[in-house]
Amino acid sequence: MPEEAAMATVFRAADAASREQAETISEYLRQNGLDATLMGDDAPGVVVGTWEVRVPASDAARADEWLAASGLLEERVETAAPAQGDASHDFDLVTIFSAEAAEAEMEALSIKALLEANEIPVVMVGTPQIPSLRFSLQVPRSRAEDAAQVVREAQLAGPQAAEEAEAETEAG
Repeated sequence: MPEEAAMATVFRAADAASREQAETISEYLRQNGLDATLMGDDAPGVVVGTWEVRVPASDAARADEWLAASGLLEERVETAAPAQGDASHDFDLVTIFSAEAAEAEMEALSIKALLEANEIPVVMVGTPQIPSLRFSLQVPRSRAEDAAQVVREAQLAGPQAAEEAEAETEAG
């Protein structure tokens, strides 16, 4: 095998079919007389989860031409097409809190912490550098009712419940 520094990568992929495709490509190049080397992520310089095919640098242009003409790379593009995403609106973000005033950021942060403690994903929108602008909290549509319920329960329990919970946390 030629010295590693004199090698050129002619194929690299990191998806489920990478190994099989790299094996096919390296075999094709070897059958056509090139010294093709298959390299997995256990080889130096190969990214974890990746498969590569390398050839001597002097043969790289020829290998690229052959691979382009072989159709092996087009097959890769077809098999690597991204899967369709979830078309539902369950993950769309909806606003569950919005306020603007000097205390809006602190209130948004408190509600955000409450939602996160209840394992509800939340995104805070606002600019701390300009506190007079609006702050809002958004959650996935599928969790909006859960978020509203958590906020209602916290409001009903009032500040005394928050102080009691904090005291329990500090004591425990």
